[in-house]
Amino acid sequence: MSSTVIVFVLVLYFSVLIGIAYFTSRKAGNEAFFIGERKSPWYVVSFGMIGASLSGVTFISVPGWVGNENNQFSYMQAVLGYLVGYFVVAYVLLPLYYKMNLVSIYEYLKKRFGYVSYKTGAAFFLLSRIIGASVRLLLVANVLQYVLFDKWNVPFELTVVVSVLLIWLYTNRGGIKTIVWTDTLQTAFMLASVLLTIWFLTDALGIKGEIVSTIKNSPYSKVFFFDDFNGANHFLKHFFGGIFITIGMTGLDQDMMQKNLSCKNIGEAQKNMITMAFILVVVNLVFLGLGALLYMYAEQFGVKVEKSDLLFPAVAMSEDSGVLLGILFLLGLIAAAYSSADSALTSLTTSFSIDFLGVNEKDYSKKKREKLRRVVHVVMSVIIIMAVILLKYGTDESAIGLLMKFAGFTYGPLIGIFFFGILTQRYIKDKMVLWISLFSILTTFFLWYYSTGAPGVPKGEEGIFGGYRFGFELIILNATICFALLFLFSKKKGNFEI
Repeated sequence: MSSTVIVFVLVLYFSVLIGIAYFTSRKAGNEAFFIGERKSPWYVVSFGMIGASLSGVTFISVPGWVGNENNQFSYMQAVLGYLVGYFVVAYVLLPLYYKMNLVSIYEYLKKRFGYVSYKTGAAFFLLSRIIGASVRLLLVANVLQYVLFDKWNVPFELTVVVSVLLIWLYTNRGGIKTIVWTDTLQTAFMLASVLLTIWFLTDALGIKGEIVSTIKNSPYSKVFFFDDFNGANHFLKHFFGGIFITIGMTGLDQDMMQKNLSCKNIGEAQKNMITMAFILVVVNLVFLGLGALLYMYAEQFGVKVEKSDLLFPAVAMSEDSGVLLGILFLLGLIAAAYSSADSALTSLTTSFSIDFLGVNEKDYSKKKREKLRRVVHVVMSVIIIMAVILLKYGTDESAIGLLMKFAGFTYGPLIGIFFFGILTQRYIKDKMVLWISLFSILTTFFLWYYSTGAPGVPKGEEGIFGGYRFGFELIILNATICFALLFLFSKKKGNFEI
């Protein structure tokens, strides 16, 4: 696919997004930016959240995941855990947020524990979301560099700046009010791209009408792994890890909850969450099936794949694929990546503005509040640019593995703190929450670092757990340590009615 076609697709795509932003952000103030004036239709939010939940990581990294014989379709084990986790979010966390009429979900911690706990929770979210958004943007920037900018000798750093600038352009005024609608469009683009790509691949491979049986009989389709409990992909690790990952990365994440809180009421927010949960199970299965087809195509047509995360772009941009597949891939990629990154930038702006600057509490004029929010929006954009560049030169791990690992370290304490507050009536000194959270992260990091396959253990050695390899359950370990320590240092005192 020529550079001219790629540029045309990018310009046309972002012109549409900016057009949507123009119509949705007229007369938009902070209330529209932060919670969409609580007027977002639940079905629009639900459909748009599919794209935001999947992101470019799913679009690129999940298909590449299946090529490893130790992975195959094992990711579906975690997806089944996600489904259970969404029910916990819908019927435990959402009622709490709506009852307290929250804009930032971390305001709960202030009422339950105190000021330091509130800032601790918000700070963990900021760190988690900056890393998560940066990993996702790194993925799309790498691909854009691979398919376009390397040909023009454009430095990677400039590619990142342009990527974030485009997000800033269509989110800086309308915020969540705009994103609810742009995410809907981007989800539609992403799903259409995947389905049309599957149609193209099955036609090229000559397996139309035999897709399911072909994938089932391929060396990529094993779903359940029960044999080796020490292995990272054992069913119990993925399933229960998936539950905790959903609770942390959705239910305790300002980015994802901000869209739910923009719904009219708790009933519509719950319908949004459960509808999205079931659709995501099907969509993730489709992505894994796409991965199997891509590997079959690459093998049959001799497409060289240097890295699993470059499987899809390598096939889409190969000489045998044609222009149509290249355009479908590009549209799907930017739709998946930007539907996640734009909401991340908005939620980071919301959290910092409310949780650290207190724009809703201090006696500022409406004009000053909006000015502060715009400044924060720019600052967060710059921070994400810097984080993407640091990750580029600091890791070569697959995006999905990197994302889940960071989630284990940063979201674990949030789960421990929130559920200690929800499930117990015990009292703990406010400042202790911060130190326990940090200790929990450091302990989890130490245990992971010296386990099999981690950096602290030479290749071929078993580590401190006799060959045990951590997988998605890292977040469970972290949350459990945090919860246990909070319980240990707390007192049986208090009657918290929230």
